[in-house]
Amino acid sequence: MASLTAKQSVCSIRAPAHSSRRVSVSARQACAFKVTPSSVRAPAAPSSKASAAPRIRAVRVMATAAPVASRTADGLQLPHGGNLINLQVPQAQWDAVIKTATKTVEASDRNACDIELLSVGGFSPLTGFMNKEDYESVVANMRLTNGLLFGIPVVLDTDRDDIVVGDKVLVTYQGQNIAVVSIESKWTPNKPLECLKVYGTSSLEHPAVQMVAMERGKYYLGGKVQGLELPKRVFPCATPAEVRSTLPKNTDVLAFQCRNPIHRAHYELFIRALDAPNVAKDGVCLVHPTCGPTQDDDIPGVVRYHTYEVLKEETSNPRLRWAYLPYSMHMAGPREAIQHMIIRKNYGCTHFIIGRDMAGCKSSISGEDFYGAYDAQELANKNAPELGMQTVPSLNIAYTKEKGYVTADIAEQEKLTKLNLSGTKFRQMLRAGEDIPEWFAFKSVVQVLREQIQAEDKAAKN
Repeated sequence: MASLTAKQSVCSIRAPAHSSRRVSVSARQACAFKVTPSSVRAPAAPSSKASAAPRIRAVRVMATAAPVASRTADGLQLPHGGNLINLQVPQAQWDAVIKTATKTVEASDRNACDIELLSVGGFSPLTGFMNKEDYESVVANMRLTNGLLFGIPVVLDTDRDDIVVGDKVLVTYQGQNIAVVSIESKWTPNKPLECLKVYGTSSLEHPAVQMVAMERGKYYLGGKVQGLELPKRVFPCATPAEVRSTLPKNTDVLAFQCRNPIHRAHYELFIRALDAPNVAKDGVCLVHPTCGPTQDDDIPGVVRYHTYEVLKEETSNPRLRWAYLPYSMHMAGPREAIQHMIIRKNYGCTHFIIGRDMAGCKSSISGEDFYGAYDAQELANKNAPELGMQTVPSLNIAYTKEKGYVTADIAEQEKLTKLNLSGTKFRQMLRAGEDIPEWFAFKSVVQVLREQIQAEDKAAKN
């Protein structure tokens, strides 16, 4: 495991000129804090604050009206860079490719997600892990050296001194041979700079900063990937080509990204998004949850997968498509919005539903949001035309006693009675076996979550 130097392990960052404050952060902190005058923002992730007070918006960011997406000959969205990459080696050739390897490394869960997305084209146009030049370009400018947008660097890390340029490294994962990487570049990254640029801070309070600093090895490796066996998962992850084969031609495909179980409010969001003015009447929505590593306190991926499967059966909505994404969340806010748009473009989507504070996180110390509520929407809207995508902001909705789910502004204007149920109260009710209001959660989802809690309680007693 990589460790920080003494200088890096406690991060003290000078505030901008309008503030004299200085913040010191312990290496033990794991969650992110809201960017305030005592932190330094990355140029590619727009600042949401000019003072320590939370930023409040009175208006909702509107959907973008990008030019009609460029399409393939079969009427689907053009992949990022123009071609859907496929790095998977035919099974008959696996043994021959494996024999070319000079070294072997074991992948982390995050490495395995990256290798799978590289292999199947989810990270198109990448043909392997980024070399130093592309890495530095993405860190600094959110672009590959060829000028294409890319939100977050994709690198293979190691602590091993014996791996050198020219090696072919067999990557294994839980007993599987998942790839051979031809090492074209090896370097010691400037991790604090990487984090500052990509995540907006080099403080270890941010979960991705902690991951980069304390989980990743001290070296990064770049080079072409030859994909072998895909990682075996409880949840099946359809490839971009497989997802594209299920999509309707010559119409709009919305992507809904989530990393938590879908409750009634979430469902209302993406169903209503299909009626947005910039979405075709015959458009569909791809519900595409990430099931890879997220935050430590998130519900395990396999449990989330089961909630999605039962919900798919309960709703049986013909305008929905379902698939699962083997992606490792960075909680990078604005930059992650760009990453998700690129990935969903490769899976065939033309539109991206983007909510408030997408891929954001809170401070474990102050509880403040790390990114501004609309930072991700703003960066996504700014870059949507270049990506050939359109954005659809998720509406702020509320459940009311009089009219059910309505937009928050309607609830306020008509002075309707809003009903709320906090996440904490929901979990308490689940554990106690109490009935969950059907306006809040689907019965099938509640049952899966309740069984998970009961299993956790039983394990704790044993």
